[in-house]
Amino acid sequence: MKEAALCTLCYIERDDKYLMLHRVSKKNDINKDKWIGVGGHFKDLESPEDCLIREVKEETGYELCDFDFRGIVTFVCGKKGAEVVEYMHLYIGRNVVGEPIECDEGKLVWVDKKEVFNLNLWEGDKIFLRLLNESKDFFSLKLVYDENEQLKSAVLNGKAMDIE
Repeated sequence: MKEAALCTLCYIERDDKYLMLHRVSKKNDINKDKWIGVGGHFKDLESPEDCLIREVKEETGYELCDFDFRGIVTFVCGKKGAEVVEYMHLYIGRNVVGEPIECDEGKLVWVDKKEVFNLNLWEGDKIFLRLLNESKDFFSLKLVYDENEQLKSAVLNGKAMDIE
């Protein structure tokens, strides 16, 4: 079995907007042309918070001063036996300080929360963004996509969701 990756994903809030990253710069990027939060993979000996703070700084230039750990997202995508598997530690960030930088992974844009759902998002991202907006409860969400990046199943806190 392929080893799963550990990563962070953060949606930074300010003035009823999220800082979104339009992934247009990297080649061979599973997120190519999609809009996501900021974050990335753990480095050796990092805690989730270490990774979060480092990745936010590297991708945005901002220092993250306040954040909440909101959930774990198990992301599975690809052909059976060759899936990409990531355990995403999901955060909401607030109170960033510093000057923004140009991100080498894409374009950073502050997007009104009401407009976020009109962007090119993973279908499962719409599920957890709704959970972030509607509840303060911690959650575990498993999202399974096929090799064509079509959402095949979603399981919230151990219970299958209707995704039709």
